[in-house]
Amino acid sequence: MSIITKISIGLLFLVGTVAHAQESLPIQSLIENLAESLPEDYDLSELTERFNDYQKHPIDLNKVNSEQLKSLLILSPVQISKLLEHIRKNGKLLDLLELQGIEGFDLTTINRLLPFVRLSSPDPLSNIEPNDLINKSKNDLVLRYGRLLQTQKGFRDLTGSRYLGTPDKLMLRYRYNYSDQLSAALVAEKDAGEPFFNGKNGLDHLSGNINISDLKCFKKIIIGDYSLQFGQGLSMSSGFALGKGADVTSVTAKDMGLSPYAASNESSFFRGIASITNVNKYLDLTSFVSFRKLDASLKLQEEKNYTLQNINTSGLHRTVTELKNKKSLEQQMYGAALQYIKKDFRLGTLTYYTHYDRNFITGEQRYNEFGFVGKNLVNSSIYYSFTWNNFFVFGEVAHSAGSGWAFINGIMGTVSAQVSCVLVHRSYQKNYHSFYGNGLSEGSEINNEKGWYAGLNYTPNKHWLLSVYGDRFSFPWARYRIDTASSGYEGLAQICFTPDKKNRFSLRYKRELKAQNPDAGTESLDLQNVVKESFRADANWPLNKKLNFQQRLEISHYQKDAKKDWGYLIYSDLNYKPTSSKISGNMRVACFYTPSYNSRIYAYEDDVLYASGFGIYYGQGIRSFLNLRYRLMPALDFFFRYAISFYPGQERMGSGLEEIEGNRKSDIKVQLKYQF
Repeated sequence: MSIITKISIGLLFLVGTVAHAQESLPIQSLIENLAESLPEDYDLSELTERFNDYQKHPIDLNKVNSEQLKSLLILSPVQISKLLEHIRKNGKLLDLLELQGIEGFDLTTINRLLPFVRLSSPDPLSNIEPNDLINKSKNDLVLRYGRLLQTQKGFRDLTGSRYLGTPDKLMLRYRYNYSDQLSAALVAEKDAGEPFFNGKNGLDHLSGNINISDLKCFKKIIIGDYSLQFGQGLSMSSGFALGKGADVTSVTAKDMGLSPYAASNESSFFRGIASITNVNKYLDLTSFVSFRKLDASLKLQEEKNYTLQNINTSGLHRTVTELKNKKSLEQQMYGAALQYIKKDFRLGTLTYYTHYDRNFITGEQRYNEFGFVGKNLVNSSIYYSFTWNNFFVFGEVAHSAGSGWAFINGIMGTVSAQVSCVLVHRSYQKNYHSFYGNGLSEGSEINNEKGWYAGLNYTPNKHWLLSVYGDRFSFPWARYRIDTASSGYEGLAQICFTPDKKNRFSLRYKRELKAQNPDAGTESLDLQNVVKESFRADANWPLNKKLNFQQRLEISHYQKDAKKDWGYLIYSDLNYKPTSSKISGNMRVACFYTPSYNSRIYAYEDDVLYASGFGIYYGQGIRSFLNLRYRLMPALDFFFRYAISFYPGQERMGSGLEEIEGNRKSDIKVQLKYQF
């Protein structure tokens, strides 16, 4: 056993000497579970902000609609249908304990839901007095600062490419809310390496909106930045979207329609004006217009004509090249969605037009042969969903004008009190194009894919839950690093044991097989199978009312031809949250080893309030972080985070302008939150 392994294991058992998460434990647990269904590089700040907002401004279950319930990301479509049906038949809920009597609502689901719902109703917007907008409003101001403590290569005095700004990360976020009917938000942010001000572009990132709800015939009006999600996401899903995970119901899209957007992600939103209008009792019209300037890599053609190679979504503007690409592409978009909603039946149609001021060009690579070419694209789709007995049936057909089609259909239901299942079929043609498609898929885009997904949850009693899914997929045309048609599969099995409300133990196995071109220098030109496997054991248990532990062991396996990599991650988290103290916090100590990036392991990491993300563990080392929250006064909170990674034997870390000399990488964050 290496010295680093011995030290790490010792630290894991000594972690109990330190001083809950920056979010409450219910929020932290929810985010970590949902994060399993997201891409590893997803910005989780949008998710953490959503749950914290709902905790401050709970949803009124007696006035709720299906879109609001979907936005909670807690209930399945069948559970949402049963709740709304119960209220229709029996009238308003008198007590939240009534949830226990609704079919399909188990204690785990109810406990997850309770922090974000209420039964009292706010005054309608038409009854507001002008003074109420100030005296009865809720305001939230957050200031955050962070930086990497070591100096990266990009910040040194280089003769070539270098970072033009400072290593400081800065964020300001302000939110205003009055009785859920009127809200406003503003976010300003600067990433490390970016100049805070940049000539004509001003602040590096500035986002905001004004959101008005329930105003006469308008269900919602948003001026500023917003997101759109319709149907199963084949044509339009610009916001948060889940994928395949241990919760097998996550493969159904949360078609939440129009939502305000004010997060730090700089690419997944629209900017302009949008509204939802009540045409009649059952018919809603969502209309939207957006004008944005996007980051893009342009290529100079003859006669000073620029064409578009790709749209950049990183939101980073640190070097001369990145600043040159910033807001270099104009995008105009407008469209409408018409939805018929009656009880548990929904039928909708969406059409929108997108125009760019530069031409897209198709690369010479084989997998780009059917890529989008031109300046203009019209997308349209028809989507449906309905509940029949204990089954939820859903689907969408989408078309990109002049090119291809995409289809998805599925059914989810409760077979018995112990068994629920889901079955989904998808077929996306290789020439289907959508800039904002984000439905169930194995690839990064909604095209060139066919597949069948099947999942099952088995609950023999209230303490045990077995979740299993399998996904068989094929790609009719070439893809990146795959020069011909290919196929593969993915499967997962997880068993959870919850002896009581506070303790939870789980085991998980996941396996994925795909084809890939052989590595350079390989004699055979045939596609090779790439296998990725992982085994995970989790334990979450309280020591007492103040201290909560979580331990995890995860083993990863990667194999391509004769090349095999085995890696592991072991960590222990400690959450400390006394009921009366001004200070709370959490920490982690982790030991990890993966021979290469191919066997890397991702794990959710808690952070300061409204921030969280995935930790990427690869190489050999120890990682630890500490989060603290101190209540300076009732309306003012101070947050602190320190994280460090130690790689023994390494002389440098990272590559390119991210390179750091030495074997340590550490960063800090400080944050102030003021509520008034």
